Amino acid sequence: MTNPTESSINDVAFEYYALGAATFDLTGLPKEYFTLVDGNSSIAWVQPIFQSLGIKSLLTTSLPVESFQHAVIYGKDYVSVVIRQQSCYLALLLDPAQDIVNDDFIAWGRTFDVNSLKRNPRFHVL
Repeated sequence: MTNPTESSINDVAFEYYALGAATFDLTGLPKEYFTLVDGNSSIAWVQPIFQSLGIKSLLTTSLPVESFQHAVIYGKDYVSVVIRQQSCYLALLLDPAQDIVNDDFIAWGRTFDVNSLKRNPRFHVL
């Protein structure tokens, strides 16, 4: 697949931008990790996601907070986005140089079939 341009971003293109992925159950516990076959297999970026889901759980039990839909975490060398889906949380690792997190991206992430990453030759499951 060639690198999509901003004007051609669609469902397939959003998946192209992912450098890694992780899923968490609705209680915030990790389920699966996906890394690029030809890239860094570190999942250190998942720890802030895990912590943010833990903080979210604490806040929602103590405060009347509206339902959590997504969060963006900016690291030194990455951007990660966690999006609440119907039955899990999807976390995606993104290159900070790509500015793709917008309403369309979040809408795509809410319905993205995580199982497609298992069939995607760019990724493998840890």
